[in-house]
Amino acid sequence: MPLQYLRRDNELKDHRLSDDRYFGSSAPSVLYEKKPIKDAAGRPVDGLYSAWVSINNPERFNACTTDMLKGVIAGFQQASADRSVVAVVFTGVGEKAFFTGGNVGDFAAYYSRRPQEFGAYMDLFNAMVDNVLNCQKPVICRVNGARVAGGQEVGLACDLTVTSDLAVFGQASPRHGSAPLGGTTDFLPWFLSIEDATYNCVSCETWSAYKMKAKNLVTKVVPVLRNDGQWVRNPLIRTDTYIDNGEIVYGESVPPDELKSAKELLAQCTTDFSRLDAAVDELLWKFTNLFPHCLMKSIDGIRGKKKFFWDQMKSVNRHWLAANMNSDAWLGFSAMDSKKITGTDTIDFIKYRQLIAQGAVFDDAFAAQVLRPPKA
Repeated sequence: MPLQYLRRDNELKDHRLSDDRYFGSSAPSVLYEKKPIKDAAGRPVDGLYSAWVSINNPERFNACTTDMLKGVIAGFQQASADRSVVAVVFTGVGEKAFFTGGNVGDFAAYYSRRPQEFGAYMDLFNAMVDNVLNCQKPVICRVNGARVAGGQEVGLACDLTVTSDLAVFGQASPRHGSAPLGGTTDFLPWFLSIEDATYNCVSCETWSAYKMKAKNLVTKVVPVLRNDGQWVRNPLIRTDTYIDNGEIVYGESVPPDELKSAKELLAQCTTDFSRLDAAVDELLWKFTNLFPHCLMKSIDGIRGKKKFFWDQMKSVNRHWLAANMNSDAWLGFSAMDSKKITGTDTIDFIKYRQLIAQGAVFDDAFAAQVLRPPKA
């Protein structure tokens, strides 16, 4: 061979930034698991895998602690650097939630009134979003339950979403002393109309998976309930018709007079995620049968639109969120954290606005007037 004189090193390099130290098995933790790719007949394919990064804190609705953020970052970096991984599946443990944002107890008791510390926390949160957007593999968000607050933000950074029809999507920040600046304000207008994005961002309402499918936020919605061996679509949500009396009702809650029977049916059902996993496997097999470089160039071309606004705003938003820990976030997260003592998770918004109208100084006396007192 004419090129034999050229020196070659054929020992494979390890491009991971860390080992498995950031992963765990018991909650709260992040699980990292490689699962074989399955062909169309459900047979494992030798040597090819999907990497599953799973939020594991089901008792807290998969709220993410500071250390767990490191686990998600490490998981995406490892998957990105692993030659045998075709795609990443980002999901949560349990039946109730995919990811519901940061740990409220940490926010209230530690990060509030420590803006420098919360800035460091946001550096990790932003790095998590960056690692999703920069992953050299397609990212599927497997939504097994509530995707709200910070979970909605990082979920929007994913490439495709396959969701349980019991899941809900939305934000909570303006109700609890913050703003959804970990990605929602940058990503949501790419999915929804500006009016829908604005309302969904600030209303603090959660929207059903079916409503989000109708509005093109997710790729696929699948039923996860079974009753007497039959699949049952979420009985709490209307999927039987699109229009009722001139109003769009698809994906909305069932009427009040049907709610009791819907809840009774729900109680009779068992949860089965096999169709959700089959939908994920179908996407994974589709990715496997595409040229990997062409696949990622196509996906990165789409991601670039999200990243443009994210990269413009993430540092500015980081500083605002840190400073806000001295004011609204201190009140909002403290109200959430003390719900068992006060009976409510929000401040007295009317009193808050009245004090602002009077030009009151934002101090401890201000806080004492707007935070709810302990129950008698």
